[in-house]
Amino acid sequence: MSNSADSPQGPVRRTLRHPVRVLTAAVFALAGLIFVTSANTAKGTNIRTDSSLLKLSDLIQQRSGKNAQLDETNASVREDIDTLVRRDDGSTKAEDARLKELERAAGTTKLTGRSVAVTLDDAPPNATANPGYPDPQPNDLVIHQQDLQAVVNALWQGGAQGIQVMDQRLISTSAVRCVGNTLILQGRVYSPPYKITAVGDPAELKQALDNSPAISNYLLYVKAYGLGWKVDEHKAVTLPGYSGTVDLHYAQPVK
Repeated sequence: MSNSADSPQGPVRRTLRHPVRVLTAAVFALAGLIFVTSANTAKGTNIRTDSSLLKLSDLIQQRSGKNAQLDETNASVREDIDTLVRRDDGSTKAEDARLKELERAAGTTKLTGRSVAVTLDDAPPNATANPGYPDPQPNDLVIHQQDLQAVVNALWQGGAQGIQVMDQRLISTSAVRCVGNTLILQGRVYSPPYKITAVGDPAELKQALDNSPAISNYLLYVKAYGLGWKVDEHKAVTLPGYSGTVDLHYAQPVK
């Protein structure tokens, strides 16, 4: 009984030591594998999330700014091409006049004239209901796509010769879309306040705004919760020509 190898405790202890050594070795091997995988993934960069990395909103704004630069470059190149075409195509004055008329109708050239500008904005922070109105819901306090579309539609109906939303000219294929209260227009992102400018007869444009049922509904929220609404008349404004692509993109069936 004096030999520890013959005691009950001796074999039990030896049996426990072996799996502990194996488990320890496995843990170190797994840790090494994780370190190697992390190094290969990072490739020398910091893969931990911190405040220095771009947030999604920052990335969207960065891409929007890049799209704006590309639009300006595209417009400059298009002007150069148009100049060369007019110089070398041998077209008549009548054909040149017809081409300019088509460009004006398409919205690809500058347009100058009297105008009306409409500005819409979210309600002030911590806005409350005015007396006689129910407490607002979050959606009652921000500009929606339907509000911007209502203004654009009314201005077209009022005889607008051209419309600009923020700093971009609208054409027949332009889509005014919002995600939340953020406007996405032709690949660029905008936040309120939103300004819509239309060239045309100011009296007719303002009358069309007054006659719009959708705008009348919006004005109820202006009165109730303080949403922004401002209409200005200008004697002479120049709208830029549309500088984006005019090619149509559509889905095609897979062959």
